[in-house]
Amino acid sequence: MSAQAEGPLAGLLVVSVEQAVAAPFATSRLADAGARVIKVERPEGDFARYYDRHVGGECAWFVWLNRGKESVVLDIKKADDNALLHRIVARADVFVQNLAPGAAGRAGFDSSELRERHPRLITCDISGYGESGPYAAMKAYDFLIQCESGIASVTGTPENASRVGVSVCDIGAGLNAYGAILEAVLGRARTGRGSGIRVSLFDGMADWMTVPLLHHEHSGKAPARTGLRHAMIAPYGAYPVGCGGRMVIAIQNEREWARFCEAILDDAALADDARFAGHPARLANREAMDALIVAAFARHDMDSLAAALGAAQIAFGRLNEVADLAAHPQLRRAPVETPAGPVDIVAPPARHDADESADRPLRPVPALGEHSEAIRAEFRG
Repeated sequence: MSAQAEGPLAGLLVVSVEQAVAAPFATSRLADAGARVIKVERPEGDFARYYDRHVGGECAWFVWLNRGKESVVLDIKKADDNALLHRIVARADVFVQNLAPGAAGRAGFDSSELRERHPRLITCDISGYGESGPYAAMKAYDFLIQCESGIASVTGTPENASRVGVSVCDIGAGLNAYGAILEAVLGRARTGRGSGIRVSLFDGMADWMTVPLLHHEHSGKAPARTGLRHAMIAPYGAYPVGCGGRMVIAIQNEREWARFCEAILDDAALADDARFAGHPARLANREAMDALIVAAFARHDMDSLAAALGAAQIAFGRLNEVADLAAHPQLRRAPVETPAGPVDIVAPPARHDADESADRPLRPVPALGEHSEAIRAEFRG
């Protein structure tokens, strides 16, 4: 067993009947922390194995979200496999599932019934819309929830709404599940009893939409779509630079605005101009303000502008492409073994004091059913 398997959750057994993104995200983080994660797959495998074939024939999504797990193939509609899964769950600390609404219960794995049988068990059900309400039975995927929750309505350009470019609803649900499972583990250490957790994609994204919702309900107007500009803070957006590229700047307070006027716009008097006195005024006069910024940035290339902004202590960032991220000097990577061979992926974001290196190997990504024989032997009836 690698050093990664000896983390703070070493000894915790997690059984996950999972697919797609949300539940695999949560359990991948548990695995990173040292938990033993048994991933239960259908005979055809988690369908997220087949979204793409970009990583040497393996799916980029699957490689990212399934490191450190053991894969067992079970057909839980068959009596023998169903009984085997019950035996595994009986020894588990955590049971996670994100099947279609009602599917786990119909197969005999209703979370409340499992906890009655195994009082120390922690269960986590991940769904699209939750277990009650008019949408409870609906299938749900990330893009659908982006649209239903309204996040697409505040994303994009003034002319066109847009999907967020990564699966924020799935990832948010996975993070919520991961945090709630850790809370439940701590709670069990105190009480000796497990607990039930329910997480939905919709609830998670509705929470992230709290600020636009409050704007709508208390001002009568939701934030507008503003593309690469912030809807409520100015200047906070991307501006063209003289020799190509775009620089993103963020002015958060009036002290920064005064420094920006003096050092970058070369006009300290603008800090006292009534048109630009505070964020509401700058938003109202954004076109005039942006024209001044574009003119000032036109005198620079990216490097000289970065130096000037840094000297003035103005927050900035380059508008990068994915190719720029691949070569970014701040990007940390970690090697992981996959069925297609070794791959460098982004290193886990949380670093503990014991982590001396950003490239410590992660536990491998399993092939479909790679651990079936060993797990069947271990949990034989």
